[in-house]
Order: sequence, then C-alpha cells, then structure tokens
Amino acid sequence: MITRSFTLAAILALTLLSCAHDPKQEADEFLKSYNEQFQKVSYEANKAQWVANTDISDAHDSLATEATKALAKYQGSKDVIEKTKALLAQKEKLDPLQVRQLEKIRLAAAHSPGTIPSTVDSLIATATKQTSILFGYDYLMTGKDGKPKNVSTNDIDRILQESNDLKERLFAWETSKGVGVKLKDGLADLQSLRNKVAREMGYSSFFGLEVADYGMTPAEMMALMDKLVAELRPLYKELHTYARYELAKRYKQRVPEKLPAHWLSNRWGQNWPGFVQAINLDQLFKGKSKEWIVQQAENYYVSLGFPKLNQTFWEKSDLYPVEPGSSRKKNNHASAWHLNLADDYRSLMSVEPDADWFKTTHHELGHIYYYIEYTNPDVPLTLREGANRSYHEGVGDLMAIASLQRPYLEEVGLLQKNATIDQTQWLMNDALSSASVVFIPFAAGTMSHFEHDLYENDLPKDQFNARWWEYVGKYQGIVSPTPRDEQYCDAATKTHIIDDPAQYYDYALSCVLKFQLHDYIAKNILKQDPRNCNYYGNKEVGEFLRRIMHPGASKDWRTVLKETTGEDLSARAMLEYYQPLVEHLKKVNARRTNSLE
Repeated sequence: MITRSFTLAAILALTLLSCAHDPKQEADEFLKSYNEQFQKVSYEANKAQWVANTDISDAHDSLATEATKALAKYQGSKDVIEKTKALLAQKEKLDPLQVRQLEKIRLAAAHSPGTIPSTVDSLIATATKQTSILFGYDYLMTGKDGKPKNVSTNDIDRILQESNDLKERLFAWETSKGVGVKLKDGLADLQSLRNKVAREMGYSSFFGLEVADYGMTPAEMMALMDKLVAELRPLYKELHTYARYELAKRYKQRVPEKLPAHWLSNRWGQNWPGFVQAINLDQLFKGKSKEWIVQQAENYYVSLGFPKLNQTFWEKSDLYPVEPGSSRKKNNHASAWHLNLADDYRSLMSVEPDADWFKTTHHELGHIYYYIEYTNPDVPLTLREGANRSYHEGVGDLMAIASLQRPYLEEVGLLQKNATIDQTQWLMNDALSSASVVFIPFAAGTMSHFEHDLYENDLPKDQFNARWWEYVGKYQGIVSPTPRDEQYCDAATKTHIIDDPAQYYDYALSCVLKFQLHDYIAKNILKQDPRNCNYYGNKEVGEFLRRIMHPGASKDWRTVLKETTGEDLSARAMLEYYQPLVEHLKKVNARRTNSLE
C-alpha cells in the first residue's frame, strides 16, 4: 500500500509539474485569474468615474482617483508585467487568442507600470483634476448689453450656429477658450507624466504607446494621417474657398485669405453645421421631445434586428441636460460606457431635440450595441473592445451618417416625401456638418500633429499655443480673430487633449472606415445610391454589422475589414461619395481665388 501510494503521488506530482511547464495551460490559468480580478477592479473604477463625470465635485474626484489608482495598480503590477513578458516570450507555443489577450494586457500595463508607482499615482490624480477643471469650468460671457452672464457650452454652440452678429460670435468664441488658461500648467504636467510611464516600458513616448495598439510606429501613423489629408485636400480646398466667399457675404466683410475662427459654427472648426442655410435640419425636430430622440435611436437598431436596451441603460444613463437652477455639473461631452464589460452599459449625453443630437444619439447607441454584440462567450474580457479603436468610432459614425439620409427621415415622419430638396446642397451640408471632409484636416492634421509634437517631441509649454495655431492655419486654413499668445492654451479646450489623449487619429481613420462600410451596405446589400439610402428595417444590414461587431478585438482589424467588405482600408469610397460635390464646387469657385497651399 505504501509503495502504491508513493507511485500515485509521484504520478500526480509529475502531472502537475508537466502542466506547470505547458505554456498554453499556464497562459489559460493566468488569463482566467487576471480577467476575474480585472473585471472587479475596473468595474469599481468605472463606477467611480461615472459619478465623477455626472456629478462633478472634489469629493467625487477623490473617490474616482482612488478607484482608478486601484485599477492602475492591478493592471501595472510587477507580477502582471513579468508574467505577461514571460508568456509572450513563448508565444509561438500559445494559441493566437491567448497571444492577443497577453498583448492587450501588456499595453494596459504600460499605462500604469508598477515599477514607478509614485509617477502613476501622480498621473491619475493630475488627470482627474484636469478633467474636473475642464467640465466644472464656469463660462462667463459678456452679453450684447456689456454685462457678464453664465453660459453653458450648449449656449455657446447655439450662438456660433445661429447668430449673424460678429461681435456676439466673437464674445462666444473667446469665452469658449477661457478654460484653456486654467488647464495649461496641468497639461504640461500630464505631458511629462504620460511620457514617463510610456518610456518606462520602452515606448518612444506616450504617443508611441497609443499608436502601438494599431501595430504601428508613430512615423507610420503620421504618414497615414498625411496621406488622408493629401487625398482629400482638393475637395477641402474647394470647400474652404466656398466658405471664405460665402461667409464674407453673410457677415458683410472682405474675403479673407484664411477663415476667422469665430466665423465658423464649431468652436474648433472641426465641422461647420448650419453653414448651408438652405438646409436647416433643426426645423424637422420642432415639436419632438428630447426623450423621443433617444427612443427613436433605439427603434432604429431594433429595426435592424438588435435587442432592446436593458433596464440598466434606462435607469442609470444620464441622457439629458442638467435642469435649470440645479447646482449639479456634469461632463457635457457625449459618451458611451461599458462599465463591467458585461451588462452594465450606459450613455452620458445632454440630448436636445435638434439634428445634431439626433445624429449624436444614433452614434452613441452604435457604441452601446457594439458593447452588446461583443459581450459573448467567444470574446474574453480583455478583448471586449473594437477591432481597433477606430472601429468603435467608425460604427458610431456609420450610423450617424445613415441617420440623416433622406429616406430614413421620411420613414420616421421627420421629412415630407414630397419636400423639395436641393441634392447638391444636401450633400454640401453633409460634407460640412458631419465628421467627414472638413473634419479630416482637423483630426488627421491639427490634432494628430499637435499631440505627436506634444509627446513624441516633448513640445515645450511656452510653445503650446503657437504650435496649435500653426497647425490650425496649415491644415484647416483657419486663423484666430484675436491675438493668442502663450498665456492661452487653446488646444486644451478640446476635451480629448485632456481625457482621451494621443488617440485622435482614431477619428480620422473611423471617418474613412465609415464611408467604406456605408458604401458596401448601400451597393451590395440595399442596392441603393450611397447618398440616398435607408437601413431602417433591413435585417441583412443588421447581420452585416453583427459580423463586424461580434468578434470584438479577438480578430485582427485588417482581417475583419477584408472578410466583411473584401477591401483593405481605403479612402476610395469617401472620395466617390462626394464626387458630385467636387464638380459643383469647381464651377461655383471658377473665378474665386484659392488661398490654401
């Protein structure tokens, strides 16, 4: 008996020893343990951040900071870094899905390496404080009567979209930049801290760390951004020329070489809604409630075969503006949240019944339904995200562009079927007001180049504003209406610089992606003109979208695109979509001077 027991014990020991040296099993055990703990700590951090964004206060900032520190400590722990490194050293012996998870864990660890805990803690505290300053800022604007008054960012946007009074527009635009002064020192701190954590893990900069998620170097990403700008430059030049002459007439001014920033309807000139006054989509929503806007967006997805949103979404989301007179302040930038990487998904918006919020709501629910689709047993927790970051925005923007197609607006009773619409002006409005043609010079040009310089080249703080306006002028052909010296930090007024850093090229890539997906849907599924089609009620369109969404990040993003559209990433579809507008603008601008290089 003793001998037999010894033999069994020896066999068990040998078996366990064998398993310990089986890289696949070792990886499985590590990933299971990691994902279980990661889900718990990330959920706590996300809930704390949600409160900090929906009810801004110092107390909530402190709670969010502590919860985020706990998450960062776990993701960047020395044990996680060492174990991941050891397993990836044997990746040829692992399954591809295991390797993808480990690579995602390594990238996450690089944002908060446990080898420099005090730096990580300082980064979290600084980032939280900066976000609080950004969204808790009191905008004080001088009115037409010369008296200062508190205004919201929605108020500022409304003036820039509707007012023809250049003095009022200038007041609104300058007011919108006031918060940058408060954020400048903190941005310099963030620049230093973010670069320290990235370089600790061997990346060239924080920008290099973020780009690595695409499997690219900073130089490769910037070359791609320059390519997109160059491809769309001929059309942008025509739009810029058209805008200079038409806005000069509107404001009764001389035609400028570059567009004064306060002439445009967006605070950063990233899109120009309301420019085509013959197309006033806001009037379509008169009589509609803000609740109807969100409900109709849900109906849109349900019509494609997606499920209704769960009760958690409706009970815990923060969808509408803060009630007048309330002391509560909230982040006013629309966003979607997947708090537990499972069934707790929410949206933070300030919906009002107008065209912009109709489009934005369809976009944000695109994120939500992406969450729902890749929350499935085939996709591990660490891979529950878009095929790459641009996919999430691409799908959201795809649904946004589809939401403003004429047949859909007719389908839901927003537009009379016999309404007379100038198709060229409709296309012009689309090019100017959505994330498309005028957006690329901002996203691929100004934002991406500024953040590249900020991190990759360690841009000095005393050059922040000059470099920003250098790129605004170069890529967008826009100038400040008043002198902007280094007391200002106009870049920091763009929320992504503070709380979603070194990733704005995501939006440029998503812009190209959405047109590629839309082109495929219109031509191959609907058999309709891409400029005049309707997804609503088509289950085949929903199934196409599911094939993109379901794998999350478990497949290479290039593979997902090739398998669903048969093409590699290309601006072809975007250029084809706007070709009729190119021909029209060339005729309109025939005797006008083009001032862009």
